[in-house]
Amino acid sequence: MNGPIEGLLRALDLTDTGARTDEDIFTGPSQWMPRGRVFGGQVLAQSLVAAMHTVPDDRPVHSMHGYFLRPGDVNEHITFAVDRIHDGRSFSTRRTQAYQSSQPILSMIASFQHSDEGVAHQVDMPDDIPDPESLPTTADVLAGLDHEIARHWATERPFDMRHVPSPIYLAVDGERAPHQAVWLRAIGTIGDDQNLHRAALAYASDYSILEPVLRRHGVPWATPGSRSRASTTRCGGTATCGSTTGCCTCRSRRARAVAGASPPAASTIAPGCSWRRSRRRAWCACPTRRAPEPGDHPRAYGIAGHSPSIAALPRARTAEWRPRPLIEEARWVTRHD
Repeated sequence: MNGPIEGLLRALDLTDTGARTDEDIFTGPSQWMPRGRVFGGQVLAQSLVAAMHTVPDDRPVHSMHGYFLRPGDVNEHITFAVDRIHDGRSFSTRRTQAYQSSQPILSMIASFQHSDEGVAHQVDMPDDIPDPESLPTTADVLAGLDHEIARHWATERPFDMRHVPSPIYLAVDGERAPHQAVWLRAIGTIGDDQNLHRAALAYASDYSILEPVLRRHGVPWATPGSRSRASTTRCGGTATCGSTTGCCTCRSRRARAVAGASPPAASTIAPGCSWRRSRRRAWCACPTRRAPEPGDHPRAYGIAGHSPSIAALPRARTAEWRPRPLIEEARWVTRHD
């Protein structure tokens, strides 16, 4: 069993270690990837499988939210710890943490609901979508390219994907629209287990989740020197450090600065602060008695003898001094280094 579908099924076949504290512990393998990092869809699907192992079969998953925390290593197995947060009459809630080398690489929370009859509706299928058989496969588009990633995408993925209007592997053709349609099917038989189908869908969701953003900005996957990152994390905290206005409170300006644009306007930076930017992160630096450290609360330090007031900390509960990725809230963005 060396085909892509067999590899997917092996990855989703977790081992119950039998360990029981306040969490259920499972382990699973990592699939090989060209650059040595675990595919995000794999660890997301495995985390869902681990959670589903602790929930009755009559409660299918209806909501899932995952946070990618660290890159995973394909040479190491992954440990999944499931916290049974709540079991009610109709709903169950689970949190899964995925670990490698004792460090969390993904955190996911999912909700499961007992199947009940009720009203239902769905969005109508668009009538202008071409038939999938009329569209090229990934193998057709990438044929002849002698590159390990191209070979992997063309022949080693467990799903057949057909893009509408066209894929963006090598170029972005047509309208620069922030949306697209993708036909998707497994290239083999998965089986009759509906939970396995749900996990497979979570796995495949990571293939194209960034593509609407890339398409909108005309950036194909093959752009030299480009790097992209998908994260479901809400990074809306504001590191305020001034007595009245605070500093770097404009998320859109902060996001542009990370992308390489000009720093924010001086009016958004408190006196005595400076805007600093590294290759991947941007943050505010202020001349306090000592440099803030991870875990310090923004109210612990002022500037030029001023003590920050509650009014200056509109997001105090989520504010941090720690440098953090600057991603606009509830949106996917790409980063070019």
